[in-house]
Amino acid sequence: MPASVDESDAPVAVSGPTGARTPPAVRVEASGEKAVGAGHDIAHSAVGQGSRVEHTEVHNRVEGSTVRGDLFQAGNMTVNNYHPAPPPVPVWRPVRVGAVPPLASAVQPRPGLREVIDGARERNATVVLTQVLSGGGGVGKTQLAATYARRAHAEGVDVLVWVNAADISQIVSTYARAAHQVGAPGADGREAERDAEAFKEWLATTDRSWLVVLDDLTDLEGAQPWWPHPLAGSASRARVLATTRRRDALVSGAGRAVVDIGIYTRAEALAYLRERLATAGAEHLLDAGADDLVEALGRLPLALAHAAAYMINEDKASTRYLHLFSDRTSRLEALLPPAADTDGYGRQVTASLVLALDAAEQREPVGLAAPAIRLAAHLDAAGHPQDLWATAAFTRYLTTYRAPSPGAAAPAPVTPDQARAAVRLLHQYALLTSKAEDSPRAIRLHGLTARTVREGIAVGETPATVHAVADALREVWDYEREHPVPLLTAVLGANTATLAAHAGDLLWNPDAHPVLFAAGAGLSNAGLYSAALAHWKRLAADAERLLSRDSPSALVARENLATSYRQAGLPGEAILIGEQVVADSERLLSHDVTRALAARTSLAASYREAGNTGKAIDLLEQVLAGSERLLGSSHPDTRAARSSLGSCYRQMERTGEAITLEEKALTDSKRLLGDNHPDTLTASANLAASYWQAGRTGEAIAIEEKALTDSKRLLGDNHPDTLTASVNLAASYRRAGRTGEAIGLLERVVPDIGRRLGHDHLHTLTARANLAAALGQAGCVGEAVDLLEGVVADCGRLLGHDHAQTLSARSNLAASYRQAWRTGEATELEKQVLAERRRQLGAVHPETLATRTNLASCYRRAGRVGKAILIDEEVLADSVRVLGDGHLLTLTVRAGLAASYRQAGRTGEAVDLLEQVISGARRIQERDRLHRQDPGSDGLLERLVRRAVGREWPGQGT
Repeated sequence: MPASVDESDAPVAVSGPTGARTPPAVRVEASGEKAVGAGHDIAHSAVGQGSRVEHTEVHNRVEGSTVRGDLFQAGNMTVNNYHPAPPPVPVWRPVRVGAVPPLASAVQPRPGLREVIDGARERNATVVLTQVLSGGGGVGKTQLAATYARRAHAEGVDVLVWVNAADISQIVSTYARAAHQVGAPGADGREAERDAEAFKEWLATTDRSWLVVLDDLTDLEGAQPWWPHPLAGSASRARVLATTRRRDALVSGAGRAVVDIGIYTRAEALAYLRERLATAGAEHLLDAGADDLVEALGRLPLALAHAAAYMINEDKASTRYLHLFSDRTSRLEALLPPAADTDGYGRQVTASLVLALDAAEQREPVGLAAPAIRLAAHLDAAGHPQDLWATAAFTRYLTTYRAPSPGAAAPAPVTPDQARAAVRLLHQYALLTSKAEDSPRAIRLHGLTARTVREGIAVGETPATVHAVADALREVWDYEREHPVPLLTAVLGANTATLAAHAGDLLWNPDAHPVLFAAGAGLSNAGLYSAALAHWKRLAADAERLLSRDSPSALVARENLATSYRQAGLPGEAILIGEQVVADSERLLSHDVTRALAARTSLAASYREAGNTGKAIDLLEQVLAGSERLLGSSHPDTRAARSSLGSCYRQMERTGEAITLEEKALTDSKRLLGDNHPDTLTASANLAASYWQAGRTGEAIAIEEKALTDSKRLLGDNHPDTLTASVNLAASYRRAGRTGEAIGLLERVVPDIGRRLGHDHLHTLTARANLAAALGQAGCVGEAVDLLEGVVADCGRLLGHDHAQTLSARSNLAASYRQAWRTGEATELEKQVLAERRRQLGAVHPETLATRTNLASCYRRAGRVGKAILIDEEVLADSVRVLGDGHLLTLTVRAGLAASYRQAGRTGEAVDLLEQVISGARRIQERDRLHRQDPGSDGLLERLVRRAVGREWPGQGT
């Protein structure tokens, strides 16, 4: 963070992401003998009797005879403010996120259960009710939840979100999508977890009606942070519905009402079978054996669905199907004895599934139903993409394991069209659901059906099946990396996790399957940091257990684990693991120096995140030298290392070195990627920040104006990167003395940032602080103080009172107190900031030096000039020693000391120092050619001279 130094007792710039607006249109009309009209520039306009100012926007407030802000009135005048018509209130459109599963044919309404659920809700009218539909597989929990969701849709609920909650990452990704659709403050699309938190906060505060369904919730412990918690009294409009198999105490915790879902009643089971057959025009199949059949099937909705589909497709009546079912069940006794059927429904589902599958195997495409369902059984029950069925891995597996037709020649290789036809065939027999419009969850297989299939696979076929699914997922992951789609990323992650859970150790023979690494990288790239961290923890542990700690797979897994810790905001853990990875890489990978360089780069990022920028620089200098030698100057890894090192140099006030690296980085990026590539825009922003820090304001402004124009053209006015570019430009305008432009730009962009990112977002706080600094520089001290007091409170609440951003905000507030002549408050605040910066950074860090000289300004303003001189003399000596005689901070300290000498009557010493200040400032101007590139370039010299002679900013007196 650049040092913040008060120049002439005005508020200090806030570092961080920092964007102009054309000044409001003004027409000055003068009439009468004393009237004077002074043109367009309102900052220098004065009007007399009979004059009129017309202003298109309301930025000025009339107080007596003074129009606050930019206009001074010398006599009577009329100010006509034209209020533009307010924008129309946006029309709310219902939000629907997630695919509600289609209702099965003839699904029963189950009025008894619905009355229980509705009654539980009525008894909890003052709080939101989370109803947990708990029950075994195949009893219809999801169908019942889908019925409620569709009823809520029909009744016009404002927000309906269906979450396939078997995996926590799916909850996060769905919440993140919902955050964007409802416009939740703070959801910027950069980090899925932060967006998900924003949606959860939106649910807690909105007056919109909503229903969130968490279907198939398995990890209740991991899901605890994601339960919505609306305010009391919102039960009439806010509701959470969850389905789960679990029945432990955690299900009913936190005020959740539990409704157990059992099998159909006898009447419901018969009604289902009757309606399902009638829908297909097969009522004749329901004969006298129907009553016995529904009992034999255990009145289980899933088994009834299998049976009905078989009866329709094979034209078998109830009695005939019951005979086949009983025969199949008796043969299963040896494979699945009653004692092993702990859930009490295994034999019914297994028998009904086998009957349906045997029939499907005989239909076109012949012999593909069984191998196809084996593949599907290893994927997520909540759904997988159709694209998997077009992969070479799936078609190769189907070709190998296709059941041959009797007497037929060897079949030709299975095509993607035939693979998809096999999926449609399984859909016809109710063995899975295929619905193209639900992409990327187009194909779903009931969890109980999948388990039954997996348990029936021959032991020798399981490894081949597992690897075929893994290879197919890897193919789609590779495509996703080139064409990222957030929802597809989450779905692929969930399917990979499901496969890994079913595969056991089969994905580690002979080495870790690449899909495991592709999944972890995909989760990290999508901003699903918690899910990625859990993934890499498992992967690192499995690699050490199954291979060895020194295996390449274990090393890569631990390196990615360190990165995940850093992304999750835990740099200490990242450093601990990263240091071990660097040591192991150098010991084990002497033949692969590029991997060792990558490990050092990752560790440097963790050091920097933890505030140890010096160690980060040491590592990155080694990385850059090695990368240039081994890979060449233009290699992407070399360019990335150069950019990272430049940012670290800037952070440590080694601005000249930063500029040298960043100028080369920008040149290379333009040459290799083009002017409009995101990496080029980032390189431009980095260089502008270093120019800004070096006082080369004109060059920084030129870059930032172009960056803002390009960002608007490529990304739009309200994209987060465009808003950040606006704040950066405004900060440079202010440094150049173009205060009016800075204020105009910030007054427009601060509300936009608040709406887009949320009022508590760090970029919003930074923009508000920069607006306060610009207002103070323009003389609107009261408004600056009000803004900064709010920023300090918010920073302390969100970041902690000793966070660097909070300390910068408190220092800025102290400068505004000093400018407002609230000297005692300013002094106490600067003392607190100085104590904390000494503790964190040491006495001679640039931030600490800046705070020390700001404290001297407080003492000088309070008339304690001796104390101010003592501090400034010490700071000047330290600044010359640490930063050099020509550093901008050194010149600023020298100007402050000159002001103290002058105030103490030591005029000769003050003049000597002032001459040094002027000479040093002119050298900076000549070096950076500011006087040729920026019409406001004299601002630097003017500010330093004003500080040295003890004068305040214009409009504040002498």
